[in-house]
Amino acid sequence: MQKREQSKVSGGGASGGAATSASKRGRPSNNTTDSNSSDPIAPNSLLGPTLQIPSSFADQNHKRIVLALQSGLKSEITWALNILSLLSFREKEEIRRDATPLAKIPNLLDSVLQIIDDWRDVSRLKTAQIASKSKSFGVSGFENEFKVMGWSKFGSKLSKNESSKEWWFEEDGLFNLDEEGLMEKQQCAVAASNIVRNFAFMPDNEVIMAQHRHCLETIFQCIEDYSTEDEELVTNALETVVNLAPLLNLQIFGSAKPSYIKITEKGAVQSIMVMLGSSVKAWHCAAAELLGRLIINPENELFLLPFAPQIYKRLVDLLSLPAVDAQAAAVGALYNLAEVTIDCRLKLAGERWAVDRLLKVIKTPHPIPEVCRKAAMTLESLVSEPQNKALLLVYENAFAEMLFLEGRHADTFARILYELTSKTNNKVATTPAVWGI
Repeated sequence: MQKREQSKVSGGGASGGAATSASKRGRPSNNTTDSNSSDPIAPNSLLGPTLQIPSSFADQNHKRIVLALQSGLKSEITWALNILSLLSFREKEEIRRDATPLAKIPNLLDSVLQIIDDWRDVSRLKTAQIASKSKSFGVSGFENEFKVMGWSKFGSKLSKNESSKEWWFEEDGLFNLDEEGLMEKQQCAVAASNIVRNFAFMPDNEVIMAQHRHCLETIFQCIEDYSTEDEELVTNALETVVNLAPLLNLQIFGSAKPSYIKITEKGAVQSIMVMLGSSVKAWHCAAAELLGRLIINPENELFLLPFAPQIYKRLVDLLSLPAVDAQAAAVGALYNLAEVTIDCRLKLAGERWAVDRLLKVIKTPHPIPEVCRKAAMTLESLVSEPQNKALLLVYENAFAEMLFLEGRHADTFARILYELTSKTNNKVATTPAVWGI
């Protein structure tokens, strides 16, 4: 059986995925809100595209977009995020010939990631000094201390009509650090994470993003802090790395490339394992797909195998869930793991309930035929190991029942029964098996 074929990469998710390429997780969607409100300080008015723009807009304005993201000004940042939301959004099955690759916009990816990093820095900044300032002045930021105390930057008194609050919440003002300002920065960070996720769906961006250490470190840090971070931000980070997984080499975290956040290979896998054990369906489904795609790269095997027992057990647990997308994600991951590693084939056969639940997925059957096919192929991979035959002989009657009842996978179960009952004399010749020659 040929191992480690890149063509066998599959997410195992709800999409089913073609066997020839790694299917993308879900589809890009614009989660930002509408911006029709006339109130410039309302959080729900910050983000959300309301019009279409020419496809050449990015080429003509890429410098302005990057500078707007780097400006720190609320109006400029929200304008740039709205534009990027439009440029990166596509409907399902839509072919975007005008998609703008990151390579054509220097520093764009780093600028978008900086929006997320800034939010994370501010959200962690809970020192007594900042809390005291926010409580005393109500606002904080460049030059604002003068305004709050009723003095201008140059020492002259402000006019009675000039309100510090009105000045601070002008469209060109900086972000505040009170509760409302933090909400605005968080909303911008979520929008930025959605843009990064959408970028991961563009084929021209995949290689750039999978080799971009800052991007990967930011993504995994958001996943690590799932307990305190915004749920949508964590979900976007997970779906981004799932899309990049076929090209992702975990060794990048130990490479000589500049590091922004201290993330190790082991730490990255541990964060995935936490997501795999989560009760949130979107998270454990994405984590299962991610593990199934990462194992295809032989250089990732070294970092994944120490967690193998926990991975197999959790994936088998997911097979028992009633949610069909959780079953699909688990089957897809087990299929890739069994195809690639002998360790999985040996340990999975001895995992309690593993064979029973794979048979149940086929017998039910799962609504996606591709998932049933992968479940049957996984069983065939287990039987191909001579050490497993003693463990799997107890399922001979169940395999025979599937042979006669499930016509679509009859050939697979015929091969399973042949392998199970044949006796290998040497590596070349085998004696006739009970279930055929």
